[in-house]
Amino acid sequence: MPEIRHSFLPIVGKQESEMLAAIGIKDIDELFQDIPSKFQLKTRLKIPEGLSEFEVSRRVKGILARNWESEKGESFLGGGVWSHIIPEAVKSIVNRTEFLTAYTPYQAEVSQGMLQALFEYQSLMAELVELPIVNASMYDWASALGEAALMTSRVTSRFKFLIPDIIAPNREAVLRTYTQPAGIIVNTIGHDDITGQLDLEHLKSLINDDISGVYFENPAYLGQLQYEVDAIADVVHDAGALLVVGVDPTSLGVLRPPGAYDADIVIGEGQPLGSSINIGGPLLGIFASRDDRSLMRQLPGRIIGLTTTKEDEQRGYVMTIQAREQHIRREKATSNICSNQALSAITAAVYLSLMGPRGIVELGEMILQLRSYAEQKLNQLEGIKAPLFEAPHFKEFVIKIEDEKAASHSELSIQSILDYIRKDQILAGIPLDQSFPDLGESALTCITETHTQESIDQLVGSFQKAMEEYR
Repeated sequence: MPEIRHSFLPIVGKQESEMLAAIGIKDIDELFQDIPSKFQLKTRLKIPEGLSEFEVSRRVKGILARNWESEKGESFLGGGVWSHIIPEAVKSIVNRTEFLTAYTPYQAEVSQGMLQALFEYQSLMAELVELPIVNASMYDWASALGEAALMTSRVTSRFKFLIPDIIAPNREAVLRTYTQPAGIIVNTIGHDDITGQLDLEHLKSLINDDISGVYFENPAYLGQLQYEVDAIADVVHDAGALLVVGVDPTSLGVLRPPGAYDADIVIGEGQPLGSSINIGGPLLGIFASRDDRSLMRQLPGRIIGLTTTKEDEQRGYVMTIQAREQHIRREKATSNICSNQALSAITAAVYLSLMGPRGIVELGEMILQLRSYAEQKLNQLEGIKAPLFEAPHFKEFVIKIEDEKAASHSELSIQSILDYIRKDQILAGIPLDQSFPDLGESALTCITETHTQESIDQLVGSFQKAMEEYR
């Protein structure tokens, strides 16, 4: 039995020599000769000695114990990952081994259950956004935005893409990472300082024959609703560009779906549709388009289609137009997205099926009522403005400190206020002073159906105590 030199890399000397000879080099150093010497590590890695299973378990539990769990108190965090009530039936269904262990359904004849479940996801999402073509699926909202920008450029043969200046920082960062290698220029559209609305006149001044697409979110990242959607769509389409709309799907029971105001592409985050918030995930990128061949052929990812068998015409499901993917067409592929969030997509399908049309409407109505109550109570506090923007909101809004007495305190900041409130086991919001310094000492707060009048009253009381501390 040859000696194994490493427990996790069981390659003996003879095997290593054979492998090196097969690729035509004499040693490992030659394998890495293209890496400049200054970038090569000259010392051994500082890897600690191995631990027993019990010791590893104890250490990991010690690390996890430092996490702040939302169940310990109240969390009003949003910003792209939201806490929602998940029916127990959702967890029971998606934890079936058929879903948990299923892999990419390349072999349709043995993957009919998985393919049908994904087809149901596409169908339900198409009904929700009112666009007929939905893929299954993207990694998250940010990657969907990046792919949407690339798609608009492929369809129009143009290389400029417009986005609002109020956008989630991580989404913009991912977008620019996607577009920069493709030579696509990303420019921003301003907003009205009072209402937070997309500046329509600024959009008109920017749009021209070079623009491939225009993107806006409804609700916006900071919660405000865009109420000039039809006017924006007209401006974009008159210039021959494509309109891309980002959505929170839980809002579509009470808001007009983007398909109703002529969106060409719809993206968004499907996490609130039945998925938990385990350390920021899992996430689910929504991607939909109009039923247009030029768009459908350029859609990233995969689409599950319904067909019939040659004999007996029995219903069957297949992966449709997958030749767009790089594992089939390599460098000719329209997208590098070969994988997806299949389990999260099935989770969304189960959630939407259980909620039904009426349930989605009631969810939106409940969120609107609770958010309105929170705004009213917070706005009654001296030195607090909530919401910052004078516009309708869905479940998120900006709280701003506008207290002259408190502002004179040298240690006052939105972060100090949030830290003070955290002592009451409340995560009150996401500070915006770094991402949006023009908004001053402000935070993004989120209200969902998981909150109650009592929990909102606790939030308001903690804000009042924090402000009195610095006044």
